[in-house]
Order: sequence, then C-alpha cells, then structure tokens
Amino acid sequence: MKLTIKQTKALDTLEDNQTRELIFGGGAGGGKSALGCYWQIKNRLKYAGTRGLIGRAVLKTLKETTLQTFFEIAQMQGLKAGTHFTFNQQSNQVSFFNGSTILFKDLFLYPSDPNFDELGSLEITDAFVDEVNQVSFKAWSITGSRIRYKLNDYNLIPKKLGTCNPAKNWVYEKYFKPDRDGVLPPNLRFIQSLVTDNPNISKHYLENLQTLDDVDRERLLHGNWEYDNDPARLMEFDAINDIFSNTHVANGKKYITADIARFGNDKTVIGLWNGLRCERIEILTHSDIVNTANRIKSIMQAESIGTSYVVVDEDGVGGGVRDILKCKGFVNNSSPVEVQGRKQNFNHLKSQCYFHLAEKVQKGEIYVSENRTEVRQSIIQELEQVKRDKIDMDGKLSVIPKDKVKENIGRSPDFSDMLMMRMYFEVKKPREIVIY
Repeated sequence: MKLTIKQTKALDTLEDNQTRELIFGGGAGGGKSALGCYWQIKNRLKYAGTRGLIGRAVLKTLKETTLQTFFEIAQMQGLKAGTHFTFNQQSNQVSFFNGSTILFKDLFLYPSDPNFDELGSLEITDAFVDEVNQVSFKAWSITGSRIRYKLNDYNLIPKKLGTCNPAKNWVYEKYFKPDRDGVLPPNLRFIQSLVTDNPNISKHYLENLQTLDDVDRERLLHGNWEYDNDPARLMEFDAINDIFSNTHVANGKKYITADIARFGNDKTVIGLWNGLRCERIEILTHSDIVNTANRIKSIMQAESIGTSYVVVDEDGVGGGVRDILKCKGFVNNSSPVEVQGRKQNFNHLKSQCYFHLAEKVQKGEIYVSENRTEVRQSIIQELEQVKRDKIDMDGKLSVIPKDKVKENIGRSPDFSDMLMMRMYFEVKKPREIVIY
C-alpha cells in the first residue's frame, strides 16, 4: 500500500507519543477508511495479543463499506483469509494468527442503551471510528474510555482515530473549529485530506464530485466545513450569513426577547429588537433571576418598552423572571397559536416559531447587528441546527429537540432560542403569516 502524503502524516501522528485523538478527513476520496484499516492491521500484527475496534454508526453499513475496505487492505499487505486471519460473521470479529483481534462494532445511540452500557465491559487497545460525524459525541467518548488493554505491556498511550466528511456537529465544534483557530489541545489533532491529496484517485471520481450540487460540492470536493447537506435543515447557510448584512430590514416596534439560563454553562441571552432588526445582544453568565430581571427592566426603561412587548423563556427559572417583570412568558411545549381560528400543523409553539423564523431568514427579513466574531459563529452554528424532526414521517411539523441540538454542538442553543422567541409576536398577527 502506497500512502499519500496526508495519510503518511496521519500515520506518523497515530504513532507518536503525544496525540490521543486524531480526526482525519474533511472531503471525499482522501483515503480515510483505507488509512484506518491499515493502521488497525499494522497495530494488530506489531502488537501480538492486542485488541482493536473498528466502529461505525450502523453495523449493516459498516459491513458493507469499512469491512470490505479492510479485506482489500489486508490483501494488499499479502495477508490471506484463513491463513493469517479469520473473520467470524456471528461475532463480527477478525482474529489474527498471533492472538490479536479486531471487533467490528456499531455505535448507534439506541434508546434502550443511551449510555452505551454495552461497551462497559469492553477492553481494547485502540479504536478507529469510520464516518465519526455520524455517531454521537457520547459514543466517541465512551469508546475512548474503553482503551486500556495491554497498553502497559507495549508502552503505548490510548489512541483513537476518527475519519469523516465535513459536518456541522460536534466534530466541527470540538476539532475542526479549534484547529482552525489555533486552540486545539496538543494531544488532539485534526488533519484535512481532500480528493486532490490522493494521486491514486480515478479521474472519473473527481468528475463526479464536480457535478454535485453547490452544497455537496463544497463539502465533499473542497472540504468546506461551513456547509450542511442535511435535507432536514430549515435555513440555508448563505441565508443565515446574510442576517448580519440585511441592513435593509425596516425599523418597527421595539421588543425584548430573553432566553433565561440557570447558573452553569448555559447563558442568559437578551435581545433588543427594532421591528425585525435585532439591534443589541446582551449575554449574562452566572446571573440569578433578580439580577436578570433588573437588567431587562433597565433596557425597558432606556428604550421605552412596555411589558407587553417583552417575552422571556418561562420554562425552568425563567418563570421567576417572568413573575418579577409581569411580561409575556414563552412556554416551549404549549399549543401552537391558531391562525384565523384554525389550528396549525405544529407539535408545539416552539416549532411554530422556529418554522416562522426560518421562513423570514430565507426571505432576508431578519437583521442581526452583531460584530463579535464568536457570537456570530455561535448564531450561525445554532441556526444551522434548526432542522425538521422526523422528516420522513407524516404528522405535525416539529424541530429536532433541544437535547439533540446540545448533543450535536456540545452546548445549549441560547442565541437561536432568543431569536426564535421574537416570532412569538409575529404569530400573533394571523393575517400576516402563512397558514400551514
């Protein structure tokens, strides 16, 4: 097997004495799966009696793709099935002649095993997760916690390899973005590999990538992590970016919307609106309900805003802020607002407001005046996570739940929730909105 320059760089990283986690990829055709299988085979032959894991979100896909790549790489190394290794289709395990093994394992987040207890008794030496962007961060973390088998025997450190194409989820948040910004911890690495880095790729494969639609071409050919190809998304990346330059949006009545947080990592985010122009965003951390209410009161007084034009998240401690202010309360799971006496096809108010926000973002009718780079990036990332839930099923329209968004980006979507609540006042205008 002749490694590409990027594959060689990745393999050197996997064999150093510092890196514990490597994300390799960022485009199609860069030799991601081949590298992972080669690394696993090499380790099993080099370290007799050790155990590796090759995982993917769905076992069927794992066996149809990554396992076939494994057989191809093994053949390229001169290894023969039945002589140098055997594959047990019942246990999905490869056993080598020197006592080493590789377990092929699905890492899907099953509702019956949300904490991956099935992995609890597993002991492995290292792990390769193919298309790691398709598994949850918890699956990735729990897999790493199982790496301890015979490390001391061979003076090894725990090693995890994840390969993937660009995705706007936890891989972006925890690896790509920190690497881009130069703040990725030294024991974590990200190496981008594109089809153009692979001299062995077929020219027809490259031509096929060039014929993809704009989003997939950016992701798979150019390795652009800022695009999301999920058909369930409600807002396009370009339309989301435009909210910061839509200065044409007209002034109007002033409102305040606030997503209230408890003490901890979540933020209280307060938005001051002039019509559909979000002209100021304030962020409070570690603020109790009294201080939060007082801050909102001061904005109301300075901007001459009445309580009927203020809405706060009423769930949790937000109810205490509402009680102090005597303002509108936003209950996420409450019934959607009727339009012209007709019930709307949403599962609850939050979904109704998010769908309405998405429509206005797509039409360029929302403006956000914000110059802080970190806040802008957070808003973009959170709005990209606004997706229709259960897209393949009939029934009421809904967005993916908050806990799923938290799982994807590693934090609460405080900014997008604040923006979404502005639509509370819009859905109260039945003649101005579309009936779904």
